[in-house]
Amino acid sequence: MPGTRPEYGDGTRCVHAGLPDAVPGEPFLPGPVLAATYHLDPVEGPRAAANGYGRPDNPTRRLLEEAIGSLEGGDCRVFASGMAAISGALLTVLRPGDTALLPADGYYPLRSLATGTLAELGVTVHFVPTAGPYPSFEGVRLVLLETPSNPGLDVADIAAVAQRAHAAGALVAVDNTTATPLGQRPLELGADLVVASGTKALTGHADLLLGYVATRDTVLLERLTSWRTLGGAIPGAFDSWLAHRSLATMDLRLARQSANAAAVAAALAQRPDLSGLRWPGLPGDPSYAVAAQQMRRIPGIVSFDLGSAERVGRFLGASRLIAAATSFGGVHTSADRREQWGDDTPPGFVRLSCGVEDTADLVADLRAALDASR
Repeated sequence: MPGTRPEYGDGTRCVHAGLPDAVPGEPFLPGPVLAATYHLDPVEGPRAAANGYGRPDNPTRRLLEEAIGSLEGGDCRVFASGMAAISGALLTVLRPGDTALLPADGYYPLRSLATGTLAELGVTVHFVPTAGPYPSFEGVRLVLLETPSNPGLDVADIAAVAQRAHAAGALVAVDNTTATPLGQRPLELGADLVVASGTKALTGHADLLLGYVATRDTVLLERLTSWRTLGGAIPGAFDSWLAHRSLATMDLRLARQSANAAAVAAALAQRPDLSGLRWPGLPGDPSYAVAAQQMRRIPGIVSFDLGSAERVGRFLGASRLIAAATSFGGVHTSADRREQWGDDTPPGFVRLSCGVEDTADLVADLRAALDASR
C-alpha cells in the first residue's frame, strides 16, 4: 500500500489506507464480501486459503483492519462496537486477583462494566481522574486512560503515565475514541493497547456501530484475536465496508469539525450566561498545555453548562442546525445533555459535537439559540 507510507500527510494516508493493489477493471475498494461460509479444499481444509468461516475470516474486515492499523501505527482487530472492543481488551488482559486503574470521568458504561463484570471476576478496580493525580502503579496490571475524556474533555499525559506504569510492570491502554488516530497516536507515546469506538468521528456518518483494538504486541494481538473468535463480537461485512469507505474523508471531516469547535469555543467564551466551558484547544483551558504538546489536532467537541435541563431543551428547540442526539463525531452538529443517560454531570451540562456545516452559519445559529433560551 504505497499511499500509506509514514512520510505522507494525513489526507493521503486516509484516502489510501487499506486499499488493495490496483487491478484493471476492479474498484479502488472492493465491495463487501457477504459470506458466512466459503468453499474448502476437501483435503487441506481451511489451511489451503485465507477464508474458512465468516466469524474469524472475512476479507472485507481484514482490509479495514489494515487501514485502521496503518493509521494507529500497529496491528488492528475490529469489533462489533466500541464496548465490545474495550470489553475484549479488558477481559483478554485481566485475570482474577489483578488490579486495574480506570478513568473516573470517562465513558460511564465502562464504569458499569468495571463495577459489575470485572468485580464479579475478582478484578480490583480503582478509578482515577483523567487529569490525575495518579497513585502508585505498583501491583497494577493495567492502566486505562481515556484522553481527551468523554464528556469532560480532560487530557492525560500518555507518555508520562506510560513511563511510570511500565517501570512498575503495568500495561497501558488508551481509549482514542475522542481524539482518533489523526489527533494522537498513543502507541507511539508508549501505550501497549489502543481501544476506540469507530462509531463516532473515525467513520463520522452516524450509520454504523464499530470498535477496534490496536497494538504492536504480537502476543496481545494473538490473544485478542482468539478472544474475538470465541466471543463472536465481530462487525458485519457491510458495516466493515461502510467504515473503510468513510475513512477516506476523515482528514477533511476532522479539519472542519476542529475549526468549527475553535470558533464555537471562542464564541461561548464571550457569553456570561453559561459556565464550565471546556475545549482543550482553548488557551486557558485546564488541559491546553498537555493537549498542545501531545495532540496533533484537537477534536470537534465542546462542553458547557446551561444551568438546567429546561434551558438545554429551550436551546435545542430554538436551534435550526444543532440536533438533539447522543454519540458524537458526525457530520451533523449535535448536542447531548449527558445527565439524562445517568452520566455524573449537572442537569444542564451539554456535550456539543461540531459537524461540518459552514462555520459562520453554525456560530450564528448557536448564538441565536442561546439568546432564545434565556
